[in-house]
Amino acid sequence: MKITGITTWLCDAYRTNFAFVKIETDAGICGYGESSIGQFEHAIVGMFKDLERKLVGLDPRNVDKILHDLNRDSFWRGGPVLSSALSGIDMALWDIKGKLLGEPIWQLLGGKVRDRVSCYANAWFVGAKTAEEFAAKAKIAVQDGWKALKWDPFGSCYRDISTKDMDNSLACVAAVREAVGKDVDLLIECHGRFNLPSALRIAHGLEEFNVVWIEEPLFPELQYVMPELRRKVNVPLATGERIYNKYQAMDFIRQGYADFIQPDASKVGIVDMRAIASMAEASGIGFCPHNPMGSLTNAVTLHIAASTPNFYLLETMINDVPWRTELSDEHIYVEEGEMIVPDKPGIGITLNEEGIEKYPYKPHPLRHYRGDLTAIRPEGAKEWFKRDLSHGK
Repeated sequence: MKITGITTWLCDAYRTNFAFVKIETDAGICGYGESSIGQFEHAIVGMFKDLERKLVGLDPRNVDKILHDLNRDSFWRGGPVLSSALSGIDMALWDIKGKLLGEPIWQLLGGKVRDRVSCYANAWFVGAKTAEEFAAKAKIAVQDGWKALKWDPFGSCYRDISTKDMDNSLACVAAVREAVGKDVDLLIECHGRFNLPSALRIAHGLEEFNVVWIEEPLFPELQYVMPELRRKVNVPLATGERIYNKYQAMDFIRQGYADFIQPDASKVGIVDMRAIASMAEASGIGFCPHNPMGSLTNAVTLHIAASTPNFYLLETMINDVPWRTELSDEHIYVEEGEMIVPDKPGIGITLNEEGIEKYPYKPHPLRHYRGDLTAIRPEGAKEWFKRDLSHGK
């Protein structure tokens, strides 16, 4: 069995572009993968093209060897472009192996630990601007069965946070807490936008709301300060979505950056996700994958969560562009804030290549500093998963 070629696509997803890859073989079995890097998706496509020359002729079943050699033979190892491209290839190779063996990826990773994956909701707040609007949308999300909600209440704040902005942000958290009650978990996102003094003020201000964590409170360049912040606050910290390999994760864990680590399968790949989960387990750190991308990443992360003993919570974008259903045969089921683990061979999803080509690449600027963070979905955004749990049974 040999790899014969790859095909790539960039697909508009309103706030970003999905980067998909297909690996083809001489056995007629193909595998699909997804990568992400944020606003620089063409770089991933270029890397796919460069890596194709090395992939053609290899046996796709030798997943670990292929990934090791592709990384070894790159002078600039471990950078975000290479690692993201390798993540898509990683997924596609596992997809091929699962299809060949007739088994879902979670089976190849050691079998199930759980049939359902606990999720926290993101994107429930689309369009909200005031504390009252956030509270109203939070109520709806909880009525829909979500038991944990994450959002960024800090508007367009950057580096420093004024007393007025702090008061407004805490008022938003207070309104949501009052609206959903004490039994719903709240997770506060910062998107890596603050310096240490501001992060300290934010953390102290959030103590009274019993939040599960504060996510990415510091600039990415200030990760080395995370241990100091962690020692000074009484709120758990989470970060790690910008990790691109297990070596960075090892430094994260050794230095004590946070209480929860959040690697992303579309940046890290299945092999390193499992390695990071094991390191986190041995260090008593919560394993909570970052997961805001497309159908393939979501499904792959479900396979990882299903087979990883120390998995805790999965990020879930509870709505998406109306055309997401045109991009694949994705069939994911949700009940009371939990996703049902799929059982089809491989990843369990086949891309609709013609559907993807209907929505070509569009550039999308980063919203984190523009004050329109909640405008992450277009008009008509809707649930992309199913709630009919009979699903053929």
